[in-house]
Amino acid sequence: MPRRKPGRTRSRDASPRPGSGLGDVYRRTESGADGDEYVVRTVPGSRAVKRYRCPGCDHEIMPGVAHIVAWPADGGETDRRHWHSGCWNGRWTRGITRRWS
Repeated sequence: MPRRKPGRTRSRDASPRPGSGLGDVYRRTESGADGDEYVVRTVPGSRAVKRYRCPGCDHEIMPGVAHIVAWPADGGETDRRHWHSGCWNGRWTRGITRRWS
């Protein structure tokens, strides 16, 4: 059995569960103020590699920025939206910004 270097430990809580994707580790369910259930996943900055547009503020989420991905629990992952963490937490204080083409 290979030896580990001193000082390097691995936490079981932070490692992915067998048979599940890495995103499952950061996934949770939240109830909204409107009574709907949402699946919420935290995306760490190291895993954020693309640009997204936040529906809360209509600004871009740049690569390398930690953020939230959320979608209705009764919907599918095709309904998911990428939010700034602050915009997701304050989403009930303002309406969703809509971009018009």
